[in-house]
Amino acid sequence: MIVASFNINGVKARLPALLQWLEEAKPDVVVLQEVKSVDEGFPREPIEDLGYNLETHGQKGFNGVAILSKSPMEDVMRGLPGDEADEQARYIEATVNGLRICGLYLPNGNPAPGPKYDYKLAWMARLESRARDLLATEEPFLMAGDYNVIPQAEDAARPDAWRDDALFLPQTRDAYRRLLNLGLTDALRAKTRAAQTYTFWDYQAGARQRNDGIRIDHFLLSPQCADRLQSCEIDAHVRDREKPSDHVPIKVTLDF
Repeated sequence: MIVASFNINGVKARLPALLQWLEEAKPDVVVLQEVKSVDEGFPREPIEDLGYNLETHGQKGFNGVAILSKSPMEDVMRGLPGDEADEQARYIEATVNGLRICGLYLPNGNPAPGPKYDYKLAWMARLESRARDLLATEEPFLMAGDYNVIPQAEDAARPDAWRDDALFLPQTRDAYRRLLNLGLTDALRAKTRAAQTYTFWDYQAGARQRNDGIRIDHFLLSPQCADRLQSCEIDAHVRDREKPSDHVPIKVTLDF
């Protein structure tokens, strides 16, 4: 089973790029972030025509997540538990062939300090709580998406430029490490320690041409899922195409 994550940065604006990638990569499951569309306005038909079932959790203009799956999805859940007042569409779960898929778009948190950073840290605490609950079931699951977290200095071409950014502040990285310390596996780092493995390049200042990137899109796997990890790859070439997202897909191959 190939499971992929892709911050599409506007599913309507990037639909041709998304469809091209889906046809070439042929992932079995995809979690999308930042779809920037209400559910009723999501461009379902072209994606369904490629054989995907589709579940969305959107809102107008920003945020929004979705799961695409070639197999039926069960027990779909929209929204991260822990704050009933949270109206931002950032989290969706579904079970596909016995694997619980958790798709997330973690808050950016800038400017920090401030209310947006407080929201980010609170959201990460809720994600940790959800991971604890899922681990207690002893069923295989993964949490994939745009974490807006640079885990270590090696995950940025210029780490010093990010020292005061919410993506790289010590409290952010500590919250990420707490997830790992629960027993979750960072899929990419389980398979490679290679330098310059990035998933995001800013549109400005020729960042992609200079490979001035950061790694902020991650797969965290439960022990039962990590045991079945075969590979983890970043489709960096997608960034060089016409009208790309500023993120690229990251995908895992699992023995499911």
